[in-house]
Amino acid sequence: MKYIRFKYQDAISYGLLSDQSIQVLEGSPFSSYTITDKTVSLKEVELLHPCDFSKAVCVGLNYSDHAKEFQLPIPTEPVVFLKPSTSALAPEKPIIYPTMCGRLDYEAELAIVIGKKAHNITEAEAASYILGYSCANDVTARDLQPKQGQWTIAKSFDTFCPLGPFVSDEVDPANLAIESRVNGRTMQKSNTSNLIFKVPFLVSYLSQVMTLLPGDVILTGTPGGISGMHKGDTVEIIIEGLGTLRNTIG
Repeated sequence: MKYIRFKYQDAISYGLLSDQSIQVLEGSPFSSYTITDKTVSLKEVELLHPCDFSKAVCVGLNYSDHAKEFQLPIPTEPVVFLKPSTSALAPEKPIIYPTMCGRLDYEAELAIVIGKKAHNITEAEAASYILGYSCANDVTARDLQPKQGQWTIAKSFDTFCPLGPFVSDEVDPANLAIESRVNGRTMQKSNTSNLIFKVPFLVSYLSQVMTLLPGDVILTGTPGGISGMHKGDTVEIIIEGLGTLRNTIG
């Protein structure tokens, strides 16, 4: 299924996406829902980020080529940081370029969307706790990253976690083409098969550190090829089977 969250006639709802049509749900895929007989056109709605997360748990340096471009060693355990819920951004909405930032970077990432409360689970159990997968952009104030000595400030500005356009349980996260484009030019191109730490391991590992709640997202890392963006640029994150996440820089 492809779950989508949207606003229509001032009401926020979840739905199931099929081509350009949305079948409206009563309830939420993160608790319980029923499928209604109401449908609306995708063109009629305002698309929202597909889940309200309490936290976005992000994994850094999870592609070897990205670690190498920063001249950092390949990690032997996950490098983890958090983005706050206020960083969430819907598709097509503007990414705000902070005044204190001198270089703003895109990072194409596969997002894992947690479907139910997960605590101390095993790798074998991980799949049953995942609602699905989505596109994410781990927007980064790159020049602030080394100044701070840690990554929270550089990663946590409002609008720094674009997510969407939908959540799908119809893909194999172990083998998905992933790409970023800026103004139509391909900047990153890789495959999730190149992840150092794979999806089941990450869900299990993180659940042993913190309780993962329904709607929480795990950003799995970005391939090599990052660079800066400028006001007016359009950035697209494209993942096989998960559509295109598009935002402009405002």
